[in-house]
Amino acid sequence: KAARPISDEEEYYVGRAVAARILSTYPLYQNSRLTEYINLIGKTVSLQSEKPDTFNGYHFAILDSKEINAFACPGGIIFVTKGMLNAVENEDELAAILAHEVAHVNNRDGISSIKRARWTEALTVIGSSAAKEYGSKELANLVSIFEGSIDDIVKTVVVNGYGQSQELDADKAALGYLSKAGYNPGALRDFIGRLIAKGKGSEGGILKTHPATSDRLKEVEDNMPSVKEDPSNIQLRSKRFISSIR
Repeated sequence: KAARPISDEEEYYVGRAVAARILSTYPLYQNSRLTEYINLIGKTVSLQSEKPDTFNGYHFAILDSKEINAFACPGGIIFVTKGMLNAVENEDELAAILAHEVAHVNNRDGISSIKRARWTEALTVIGSSAAKEYGSKELANLVSIFEGSIDDIVKTVVVNGYGQSQELDADKAALGYLSKAGYNPGALRDFIGRLIAKGKGSEGGILKTHPATSDRLKEVEDNMPSVKEDPSNIQLRSKRFISSIR
């Protein structure tokens, strides 16, 4: 039993703890109107993913930081910084960033960073007779049981970043989500290309956790789906973006 995968419910509790850890470093930006806008876009692209809903749903929030960054916590809690909102030039680029993070959730990239031995040990504790006496309460306390696992995830998501293959897979999935949702998938290419043009391919923030390399840009271009955009939708998104962010 200790070798079984993490369930969706367990992933949610781990992700909630990871989110709490991130919020201990980055304060939450309190702006209900802007947060509602971010959730509208994020949930639109998440509905086109392989997992359109999670155990407790997708939740998007803004961090009060000038860093250009975004973080996907296991289970569907996704953060973007104010710096990121200032870096994107239109709603399609913002949708591309959120779609990329949704892909990390779908691919369970955060959960995969937990050391196998640590997860086995945690399940052994949960499966013990003492733990069973607590029943559902034990599940609610997973955030403390998985403290080491949370450390593993935070270190990957915030400090070290994902591996190149994980990033490329997330880019490829994001292109599909964007196309199905009616957004321009080329927005992901535009955003990455602009980072490269500014010579920010090896700096910190999202440029570290999401390396903006020429190889990555080529992969995005090679996997670009075709999409026929409605001019009226483009105008609507532009107006909505300017009114909400600019």
